[in-house]
Amino acid sequence: MPRGDKSSYTDKQKRQAEHIEEGYEKRGAPKAEAERRAWATVNKETGGGKKSGSGREKAENHAPSRKGGRAGGAAAASRTAAERSASAKKGAETRKRNAAAWASAKS
Repeated sequence: MPRGDKSSYTDKQKRQAEHIEEGYEKRGAPKAEAERRAWATVNKETGGGKKSGSGREKAENHAPSRKGGRAGGAAAASRTAAERSASAKKGAETRKRNAAAWASAKS
């Protein structure tokens, strides 16, 4: 079975991954990254691909899904407005510099 083959996953797991992927895309993640994250979440929750059948699997752990929304923002919340502003200015300057370097390398 080649890597990335989803045949060993149940229909429910496939639906879960699709739904999780849509959520990531809605929040701005690229399609490929959203798909990768979605399957990682399904694997973490259910223990990977499983065939259906009574008593063949462990209980699902939904902590990875709940964790997603809470994980971000903690670092920013613990910094002052001045620190966040300085960080934003530094990031903008870096993006500007990288864009100029990329443009000159392209031409």
